[in-house]
Amino acid sequence: MPTNPPRAVFVTRETDYELLLARHATREQARFFLQSRGQRIDAVEAMHIGFAEALKTARASVPADWRQALVRRADFDRFLFGPEDVIVAVGQDGLVANVAKYLEGQPVLGVNPAPDRYDGVLVRIAPDRIGRLLRAAAHGDGAVEHRTMVQAVLDGGERLLALNEIFVGHRSHQSARYRLTVEGVEEEHSSSGLIVASGTGATGWARSIMEATGLRVALTPEEQAVGWFVREPFPSIATGTSLRGGKLAGPALAVVSRMNEGGTIFADGMEQDHIHFDWGRLLTVAPAAHKLTLVTG
Repeated sequence: MPTNPPRAVFVTRETDYELLLARHATREQARFFLQSRGQRIDAVEAMHIGFAEALKTARASVPADWRQALVRRADFDRFLFGPEDVIVAVGQDGLVANVAKYLEGQPVLGVNPAPDRYDGVLVRIAPDRIGRLLRAAAHGDGAVEHRTMVQAVLDGGERLLALNEIFVGHRSHQSARYRLTVEGVEEEHSSSGLIVASGTGATGWARSIMEATGLRVALTPEEQAVGWFVREPFPSIATGTSLRGGKLAGPALAVVSRMNEGGTIFADGMEQDHIHFDWGRLLTVAPAAHKLTLVTG
């Protein structure tokens, strides 16, 4: 019975230039808008052209007998990723995190279109190097990292997956109120929210929290553990601050909402893809069995 040839699925997001055109309709109107504020469109346009060239180079490297598809970030939840797909994320590191939760073990190649602007923690591969790596990835050869993800599950069954971190808190700048239970210890909290991060996320938002607080949690990307951090806990008659952060590899962290409105849970900075966290609801957060397969070259 014939099988489908592999498919290279290129995932991208809009460039700043494309977003400007979407808002202002034409290049001239976008140029006028920026110029009236002492800015120039040339640099933004040059970055867009550089990205387009990188994507063109990467797509030209796909073997001739393969299929191809191109998907924008806004369409991930409507795209059917197949078991024979090899995912090629062209853009910033966050793009890999955005697509990870929609995959079921398919290998991911992160392509860095602008090494002078993007750190390349997850997008490490130059556009002209992916041809050989695509074939190796499709056959399960070559070096990969199986990166741990974070899973959040509500008592009603709703679930979120994150490669970097899960945020639990209030959707505005109000204090988030909740009861936190970690390894049998309970505490009522009023804080700026709770972050639960993987080893991958420990290089991002969680790293900023650790640097600001001095709390260090050692995590590696493939370790089946997560770090949790309470942002700015406030002490009061009803709330405590003894539970501030740590490492979790065993029982799930449990959070019960004390918010009548505004409670929210989202993953990897995607606030629009959130779950409401209303009063009395129970959330459990732990390392996920689901992992990202990242091709390292």
